[in-house]
Amino acid sequence: MRLTKTLLYTLLILITTKPLTTHATQPSPPNIVFIFTDDHAYQAISAYKSRLASVAPTPNIDRIAAQGIRFEHAYVTNSICGPSRAVIQTGKHSHLNGFLKNGNHFNPNQQTFPKILQANGYQTAMVGKWHLHTIPQGFNYHLRLPGQGRYYNPDFINQEEKRIRIPGYVTDIITKKSLNWLKNSRDKTKPFMIMVQHKAPHREWLPEGKYLNLFDGEKIPEPTTLFDDYNTRGTPAHTQQMTIDKTMSLGKDLKVWEAYKKPFQTKIKNFLIGRMSPKQKQTWLAAYSPKNQDFLAQNLAGRDLVRWKYQRYMKDYLRCIRSVDDGVGEILDYLKDAGLDKNTVVIYCSDQGFYLGEHGWFDKRFMYKESFRTPLLIKYPNITKPNTVNTDLVQNLDFAQTFLDIACIKQPKDMQGRSLLPIIKGQTPKNWRKYLYYHYYGYPAIHDVRRHEGIANKRYKLMHFYDINEWEFYDLKNDADEVQNQINNPKHQTLIKQLKLELIKLKKQYKVVDQS
Repeated sequence: MRLTKTLLYTLLILITTKPLTTHATQPSPPNIVFIFTDDHAYQAISAYKSRLASVAPTPNIDRIAAQGIRFEHAYVTNSICGPSRAVIQTGKHSHLNGFLKNGNHFNPNQQTFPKILQANGYQTAMVGKWHLHTIPQGFNYHLRLPGQGRYYNPDFINQEEKRIRIPGYVTDIITKKSLNWLKNSRDKTKPFMIMVQHKAPHREWLPEGKYLNLFDGEKIPEPTTLFDDYNTRGTPAHTQQMTIDKTMSLGKDLKVWEAYKKPFQTKIKNFLIGRMSPKQKQTWLAAYSPKNQDFLAQNLAGRDLVRWKYQRYMKDYLRCIRSVDDGVGEILDYLKDAGLDKNTVVIYCSDQGFYLGEHGWFDKRFMYKESFRTPLLIKYPNITKPNTVNTDLVQNLDFAQTFLDIACIKQPKDMQGRSLLPIIKGQTPKNWRKYLYYHYYGYPAIHDVRRHEGIANKRYKLMHFYDINEWEFYDLKNDADEVQNQINNPKHQTLIKQLKLELIKLKKQYKVVDQS
């Protein structure tokens, strides 16, 4: 009897007492590192094997793809900086999160995925470009660039809402401040999520000093559509203001301040290098002045001038990316050295794609492939198979729910995307989406890209420039460069009608309010 009581008492203790080893025996929720660039085209990541891969490799970014999954059909809902960031924060299209175009102000009181992560025990941080014109919420730590930020000796707004200037190069600073939080400032008893948000490679493409002569002597391959004449395209392609030929300036964009008379020359020079230290200025002048003088002596015109501008643009753009790649390597190395790599999901993405001379353009905004598509690489240890290539249709609309799903947190029903976690696991749901919806609202605005919406799958794309009621239709299998608008082709009319019906369905699904 005494033995029975003892056994019962012991069992009662075991049942009612929480084991001290609970946290040691159960895996902790995964950490999340989200590395986000501004205007980084997929063509400029060598893992995507584009025309630039051999001349401008990105070995550290490629490490994420080599250890994880590369998405071949990742797209945005609205190809412009601020709106893309708002979509990622909320998991909702622009018309519902309220941030339709640059210049809008994000409502910080609405539901965002960082707030939900934070409420569920995650340490959260954001370092770098915010560009939503409000104080970030849902972060234990944030250090943000005001507006677009500056490349050299940039100002930041700290946790106390004080503006501080930090000497150095912006990409390097963002990397180091992110690492400092990871190493020294976070609560190491909790899982973490950090958004490392770079300014680079945004216009005006000011490279780091040590890379100012990178690619000198190299010829950057040209896109086949560098001299596109928009022959079959409608009004918007003809009236945009984003050509390398006419819109890209020799001064602020291409750093040839010597091409201007004294007052303008001084103004442009001050804009570009005015806040640099004397040593930084000396490095810049030593790198650019001889090359500029050589260019001016050639007195180029016509296509020769466009080709020269393309080379200068691309070299500066790719030089900026080299610093980003360095930073990615530093973060990956830290995670490995600290033993965090086995339980940390690493995502690399950009706020949208970018034109690297395709159609003769730079910038973004259009639903044409190069700005609609974005790079997306994800490494989830022990979940993603190395060197996986996925071809499902995914969007930045899906990111918020993906982060929550990774953290085993319930996804709010009012978010409009879908978690990518099943795809990351190699288990694409049978009912995965067949179409994507896109909507650009920013007109009138810089670059004069008309407002438009559209629908796309892997084979076809339908665009509607509703202000002027012009439609464009592309067969992406037979016209990968999107230079043959087939909207009036008789053999496609049945298909076009079907796509218009699908567009109506998507607008209803996403609760889109007509703008026309």
